[in-house]
Amino acid sequence: MMQSDFNSLCPSSMLLHMRMRSWHWLLAHNLITLFLIHPLLAIPSIIPLNGTCHDKCGSIPIRFPFGSGFGCGHPDFSRYINCSSGILKFSTATGTYTISSIDYASNTLVIADPLMSTCSSMQNSGSFTLDRGSPFSIMPDNIFVLVGCSTTSPVFDRNADFCDTGSGLNVCRGLYSCKGVTGIGLEPNAPISTCCVYDPAMSLGSGNGLNLPKLQCSSYSAIYGFGGSEGDPMKWEYGISLQYNGSYYSNSCKNCEDSGGVCGFSGSDESFACKCRNGVNTTINCYGRGYGWSGTSRHKIQTPLTIGGFLLSWMLVAFF
Repeated sequence: MMQSDFNSLCPSSMLLHMRMRSWHWLLAHNLITLFLIHPLLAIPSIIPLNGTCHDKCGSIPIRFPFGSGFGCGHPDFSRYINCSSGILKFSTATGTYTISSIDYASNTLVIADPLMSTCSSMQNSGSFTLDRGSPFSIMPDNIFVLVGCSTTSPVFDRNADFCDTGSGLNVCRGLYSCKGVTGIGLEPNAPISTCCVYDPAMSLGSGNGLNLPKLQCSSYSAIYGFGGSEGDPMKWEYGISLQYNGSYYSNSCKNCEDSGGVCGFSGSDESFACKCRNGVNTTINCYGRGYGWSGTSRHKIQTPLTIGGFLLSWMLVAFF
């Protein structure tokens, strides 16, 4: 009777033993996974990203504080400048413009409005303004010319003194001598009574601009240089020259650039990030703690972790 009772208990004991071993193996598996994966996740300076930041857009070099897209450059500039299909663009509330050049030594850039009038081509154009509080300002050397204005336009209010009636008259004569004026319904060498050289220092500060419908003008032209030929409007340099705030550059960004990275930002707080060519985003640079340039440092970390994982696995198997 006792022998029979003992035999009837054996299957239950074996089942319990098998369940215990299965639980031990599951625990061992979880510990090994935690040991191998958790240390890598705990490294704050490694955040895999797509390599979307570039140091050139078309033929124009891109350097801090500018960037080729969101997350690149300084966050205060990212909403205004981006690279699209190899064309570097500048955006404001009034439109998107092509950046034709950047001079990093003088912190200036030149933008071109595709609807802006030049000597060779004039057409009805839109307004232009800089967003209020933006890190850009109009260079004082710019000459803004309003063309095809109504004789009742507020720019001709003598009490307001909006128009330059000195050397500005020569600029109006030069533009109105162009064949392009036919695009706004005028004949070459038409009277310049509908032309006004606007003062950018007074009227085009950040947050203000050219509101052509309000000013009752057909188009505008912007000139940032005469190309050494003030008498030949075909050689004038058409575009809008902007000054940008260059005080954003820091030692952190220099350290990143020296390592081959591109300065940018990440996270909801838009904190500094160094974007590396292999798609890794670091908090320092691309060859220090970031392990972003060659990847060899990261391999050095993974190797001891892998060895440690095998040792832990062997110990757990031997124990259980």
